[in-house]
Amino acid sequence: MKSTLRTEYDFSQAQRGAVIPSPGKTRITITLDDDVIEYFRVQAEVAGVGYQASMTALLRAAMTATSTVQPDPLALTEVKRRRATDAPHDEGK
Repeated sequence: MKSTLRTEYDFSQAQRGAVIPSPGKTRITITLDDDVIEYFRVQAEVAGVGYQASMTALLRAAMTATSTVQPDPLALTEVKRRRATDAPHDEGK
């Protein structure tokens, strides 16, 4: 069986930084208890999906189960726009 790995790779055009963003998703950093993460990792492995997808599904189910009024997408867009323009900017600090 022939190996598909090269002996050398050219990284001269590579760029450092975050991965390409996924439309409709926002990368955040949160702190969760170890047992919560382990629970979702085990559940995700059993289901054959990623643990973050499992977390998203549970959060989405909680949103729809507890909300009597569905948010207006245009109103959400306006809130996001305001947050973006009202966010404090780094002024060389």
